[in-house]
Amino acid sequence: MRHLCPADLDAMHGYLGDAHTMRYYPSPFSRDFVRQWIDRNEKRYARYGYGLFGVVLKSSGDLIGDCGLVWQDLPGGEELEVGYHFSREHWGHGYATEAARACSDYAFCNASVDHVISLIRPENVPSRRVAERNGFRIARQLVWKDLLHDVWRKDRQS
Repeated sequence: MRHLCPADLDAMHGYLGDAHTMRYYPSPFSRDFVRQWIDRNEKRYARYGYGLFGVVLKSSGDLIGDCGLVWQDLPGGEELEVGYHFSREHWGHGYATEAARACSDYAFCNASVDHVISLIRPENVPSRRVAERNGFRIARQLVWKDLLHDVWRKDRQS
C-alpha cells in the first residue's frame, strides 16, 4: 500500500466510476469526484499520517484498489472507519481482506483508538465477508448518507 497521488486518477476512476463495482453506493463516482477524493486523502496524510491508501500489485506496481482509514462523523461522534474499494477483476483474491487487516492493525498501533468500524450496506455480502474474516462484528445499524448501513466493529485486543 502507498499514498494515493494525482497520477492514480485514471486507474481509480476505472473502478470507482464502474457501475457494477459501485452498486452499493448511490451512483458511480465521476472523474472530477475521484480527483477530489485523491486530494482529500492527500490532506488526510498531512493531517493524520493516514487516509485511504492505494493498493498495488507487487508484481507490476499496478493500482488495483484503495484501502485505509477515514474518520466518519456519525450519530454519537466520530469513529475511525476501515474502508476499501477494489477493481472487480481483482475481487476474490484476498486483497481486500489482507489490506483491511493491515489497516486495522495500523489503527490500533498508530491512531490511539480502542476500536475501528466498517460501514457496510446489509446486502453487500462480499464486504461483509471481508469484515467477518478480519474479526469485525455487527454493532448496530444506522441510516448514513440516506442509506441503511450495518456498523461493523472491531475492538483493540487487550
